[in-house]
Amino acid sequence: MTPAARAQWQIHACVLLWGFTAILGKAITLPAMALVVWRMALVAAALLLVPRVWRGLRAMPVRLLGIYAGIGALVALHWLTFYGSIKLANASVAVTCIALATVFLPVVEPWVTGRRFQPRELLLGIAVVPGVALVVGGVPAGMRLGIVVGTISAVLVAIFGALNKRYVERADALTVTFVELGAGGLLLALAAPLIPWFGSPWMLPGLHDGAMLLVLALACTLLPFALSLVALRNMSAFAAQLAINLEPVYAIVLAVLLLGEQRELGAMFYAGVVIILSGVFLHPLLTRGPRHKPDPATLGTSEAKALD
Repeated sequence: MTPAARAQWQIHACVLLWGFTAILGKAITLPAMALVVWRMALVAAALLLVPRVWRGLRAMPVRLLGIYAGIGALVALHWLTFYGSIKLANASVAVTCIALATVFLPVVEPWVTGRRFQPRELLLGIAVVPGVALVVGGVPAGMRLGIVVGTISAVLVAIFGALNKRYVERADALTVTFVELGAGGLLLALAAPLIPWFGSPWMLPGLHDGAMLLVLALACTLLPFALSLVALRNMSAFAAQLAINLEPVYAIVLAVLLLGEQRELGAMFYAGVVIILSGVFLHPLLTRGPRHKPDPATLGTSEAKALD
């Protein structure tokens, strides 16, 4: 098998594992706050076992450490609202909302990074409006708050994705991921009294939830992150982005097969999903300039990997 073919298999294995994060979010009975704090703590603790992370921490300037900690707070809020959306609606709704991050990015990134705004990228946002309307009309009324919370999560991932793009090359990707998740989890736990709608961070998981959290942290976060870093060495930027853009598709298919969520959602919802995901795949074509491979830090910290 050639290195390029092996890389394709590796990246699709990563996308499949990332697709399971929403399924596990539904299966874990802990409230969103406790789920996120435990996930971030477990990933950060595992990264502390990697000598490369310690070397990166010793070499990192204090100012940069503070910047990554601030980005980590946004990551924590993104995960909190993502899993909050799953609890309020379901996995299919949450991943569909997260796909909107690619729509928000053309507006957010020029503001964060200072790059020139591309007016034609507004066409992407306009094009998916009918899809959003169909998604809203295709879910039960009781799930619509989940759409609102999921959309907030998409805005947050666009903001921290743009910030990571600005700062990620200044430090090792594994070290950046440790700082963002470690600081983000700690800050979220401390701020929990200010956002009580998502539950307490101090709940201890039972045996079932504990096992699911380990799978979420190790098999669906760290393993695909490490595997994707290897795969990206032997892939073009276009091939990598095309594969990673499939993440919401994988997640929705898994939600249908494993959770039977099609029984909760109407045909209008799935028609809206097709329109929104079409916008996700069109985004790289509308973006001017050289195409870059996916941001390593975003691969480790975001449920919306399709940010280029």
